[in-house]
Formats: sequence, C-alpha cells, structure tokens
Amino acid sequence: MLNYTLLEDFVKELYEDIGITTPKEIDMYTIARALKIKLKFWDETSEATENNGKFWIFLNEDLGPREQWQDFAHELCHVLQHEGYQLNMINDFIRYQEIKADNFMYNFCVPTFMLDEYEIANYYNIEDGISIVAKDFNVTESFARKRLIQLRDKVQQAKSDAEHRKFMESLYPKAPPYSKETMKVMEELSSILYKKGLNK
Repeated sequence: MLNYTLLEDFVKELYEDIGITTPKEIDMYTIARALKIKLKFWDETSEATENNGKFWIFLNEDLGPREQWQDFAHELCHVLQHEGYQLNMINDFIRYQEIKADNFMYNFCVPTFMLDEYEIANYYNIEDGISIVAKDFNVTESFARKRLIQLRDKVQQAKSDAEHRKFMESLYPKAPPYSKETMKVMEELSSILYKKGLNK
C-alpha cells in the first residue's frame, strides 16, 4: 500500500464521513445531498456558485453521465477548497485553482484508497486496467487512462525514493546507536542549551 498524500487522505476521510467505501456506492446525488449542495442542470458550461451560504453545482445538461460526474468532482473542489468569485481574480490564480480542481477531480472520481483494492498486476501496462476502472468508477476511458498513469507514476516515484533512501543510508548509516564521540558531543550541546535556558 502506498503512502497517501494530504489530498488522498482528505478524499478518503470525506468518502468515509459520507459512508461510501466502494466504487459501487459512489453517486453524485448522494454526495451532493450529504454535503448540502444543490444540483442543477443547464445549457451552459459546468460551474459552482454560492449564494447566502448555500452552494450550487450547475452541470451542463448536454454532457453524458460520466462527463457530468467528472465535472461534478471538479466543481466540488471549488466548493470545498476555494473561496471567491473567479471573475474577480487574476488569471494566474484562476489557473492555479483550475489545476488544483482537476487534480482533486481525478483523485475524487477514482479514489486511491479504493484503487488500492484492485489487483491490477502490472501498472507499467496500464491498458489492462482502463476498461475496468472506467466501468467501475463511471468515468470515461481517457479519464481512467490518465488516473492510472498518475498511479503508475506514484508507484514508480515511491520505488525510486526507496532505492535512493537505501543508497544514501549505505553511504551515511543512520544512528542510533551513536558512537561514543557523538554521544559526548550531544551531551555537551544539551548541557550548554540547558544552562542557557536556565540563565534566561
């Protein structure tokens, strides 16, 4: 099992708070209801808005169910993690929020803690898992491909980090046990710091 990022932990806790633990239970209407978000369909592009403390997510009615679910997750990030009206923001900050919302979308639509349960044997050949992930998580195949690429990259990075850590530890072995010389220096330093603390 991989170490989770703060976002992955946030998504896991959010789903667990709602009572959703498997892909079959994922339903945007249930999620919206649990989070007290109103859903509305219209002929404009999808967006999220707030009015007098009430949150709305407007989804484009011309999109298919999978695209609407993906848009819902993107807009949900704006509701949960962003403040302010984008028309009043500078372009760089809007771009930052959109990148963050896209990252949230991939993690929310196909949560890592659920994907961990799958035995996709070879993350290097992600093509084997695309149709399974698309079907089970109700996302498009292009979305599933990108999400599996993210996971593959994360697995590869974790392996690379572990190898680098092992190599560095072979060059600079970690302590304890500390050598007698190191223990003496640490005791002297501790004594100096303690005395300085008492003299304040």
